[in-house]
Amino acid sequence: MTDAPATPPRAPETAVAPRLIATDLDGTLLHDDKTVSDRTIAALAAAEQAGIEVFFVTGRPARWMGVVSDHVHGHGLAICANGAAVVDLHRGGRIVEVSPLERTVALAVVDALRSAAPGTSFAVERTGGIHYEPQYPPLLLDPAAAVAPAEKLLADDFVSTLCPEADEPDATRGPDGLSDARHSPDGPTDPAGPAFPDQPVIKLLAHHPELDPDAFLQLARTAAGDLASFTRSSPTALLEISGPGVSKAGTLARCCAERGISPDEVVAFGDMPNDIEMLSWAGTSYAMANAHPDVLAATTGRTASNNDDGVATVIERILHDGGTRGDRSHRSSH
Repeated sequence: MTDAPATPPRAPETAVAPRLIATDLDGTLLHDDKTVSDRTIAALAAAEQAGIEVFFVTGRPARWMGVVSDHVHGHGLAICANGAAVVDLHRGGRIVEVSPLERTVALAVVDALRSAAPGTSFAVERTGGIHYEPQYPPLLLDPAAAVAPAEKLLADDFVSTLCPEADEPDATRGPDGLSDARHSPDGPTDPAGPAFPDQPVIKLLAHHPELDPDAFLQLARTAAGDLASFTRSSPTALLEISGPGVSKAGTLARCCAERGISPDEVVAFGDMPNDIEMLSWAGTSYAMANAHPDVLAATTGRTASNNDDGVATVIERILHDGGTRGDRSHRSSH
């Protein structure tokens, strides 16, 4: 058993000009009020204009990507749910690729964490939305579609029980083929649509009301790290659990390989433990000034905080230097 999911090997640093920028969102690209500054919008657009691709790589689900959907150009893709989903922001956040957490594995993780950390409550993130236990802290941004014990949320017949309208005539469906019951004024709440009718699990969330966040992560990896990938991005004791080997790094590496982009041609930004594998893989990586201590230790560079537009600061320097990574003396060694 390992403490963290396996990640692709990291290439040695060279002076190669970057071809792709990979950035986390919350605590990194976004301000604390969840907005994107005009300076950052301009920097992202300028990078794309200079031929540098931009990938948003986040723990957020597809339906939370509206804040940046207007600021991805070219390919239109983003990596969500810590690498478990690739979404097309040019198509309304439609999920186009999934690396699921198998239902039986998720049940085994629930059982292990209930034993290792009594008081843990769970939420189940599927391609069609989130569902959680009565004890799980409610999300103001994202009310649950169903509230029930995790064992029921992960039952084999859960989706058919939740969505009986899946077998109803087409007359009951919206213009994109989804049931009207799953539409909202802001668009469909199930961006997966008919591509994933079984609504696979893409992430299991585990919350503990008392444990230290880092201690909870270590405890969970010890108890069930051989079953799934564990990480966290919240300041609270909230764990994010994906299928074995699923991470931001793994999915980013695959997307880069498809484009003929090497790790050394990638510049990555992040602030929390769920970014560490990606930051360790990229040829050049930056921790935000507000980053978790483990992130600061894993990166080759530092930049200003998210509220001070640290990502834009680096992009501007890259573009000013003609596409190179700029003065390397500002970075600490690995």
